Amino acid sequence: MSVDRYGVMGYPISHSRSPVIHRLFAMQTNQELQYELLQVSPEKLESAVRQFQRTGGKGLNITVPHKGEVTRLVDQLSERASTAGAVNTLIFKEGEIHGDNTDGFGLLRDLVVNLELSLEDTNILILGAGGATRGIVGPLLEMQPASVRIANRTLGKAQALADHFSRSGPVTACRFNVIPVTESYDLIINATSAGIHGDTPPYPTAAVSDETVCYDLSYGLSPTPFSLWAREHGAAKAVMGWGMLVEQAAESFRLWRNVRPDTAEVLQHMNITA
Repeated sequence: MSVDRYGVMGYPISHSRSPVIHRLFAMQTNQELQYELLQVSPEKLESAVRQFQRTGGKGLNITVPHKGEVTRLVDQLSERASTAGAVNTLIFKEGEIHGDNTDGFGLLRDLVVNLELSLEDTNILILGAGGATRGIVGPLLEMQPASVRIANRTLGKAQALADHFSRSGPVTACRFNVIPVTESYDLIINATSAGIHGDTPPYPTAAVSDETVCYDLSYGLSPTPFSLWAREHGAAKAVMGWGMLVEQAAESFRLWRNVRPDTAEVLQHMNITA
């Protein structure tokens, strides 16, 4: 009997912890499956996805830099993927490709359930205006914050996102170097990849207080530059995105296998090994 095949496509992909996470989910829920790393360059994305589908693959996670481009290959797009303009989960069924986005869901699960934060009436600052930000603004606005401000190096991209989501809630845009800091923010989310590449964006020191939670969508075996910066400037808490990684993976697993894994157990394991 053949084992159901899943995988994650990205470029590069060797750093991904997704195979470990999904192996733990499968063991926990008594599911027979295999999950593989698939390094696919941008120009080969379509052929790689279609070959995986053609050879009987059941589902894929999609990561950087393919989340936006893969939307072109999808037959049916979920509402949250459509809102985000990006897909991180593909489900192959009945000859069609279904696209979903579990990133925003995963972030909220980590913030609200694991970290026990209340986001209602809070002031939220998001650093960066790329695909990662687009995937999280909608779900954050559903939690009814007082404000969401998107800061970016160039104003155009941040303003375009603010305009896109302004119907759903109070979203504004600014450049990194002119972030209004008349009051501190309750939550600062780093959605830039600068730290990963060794660069440090001009993080707004005055925006942090001893009540600010700083959350980095990136994660690593050692603290990210943003996490170190947050600690140095007295943030209440500096958190890397391990929880979001596990929670978005659990939602993908649910979409594929129709069973939700216990993420607390896997998070504990990741904290031990991370």
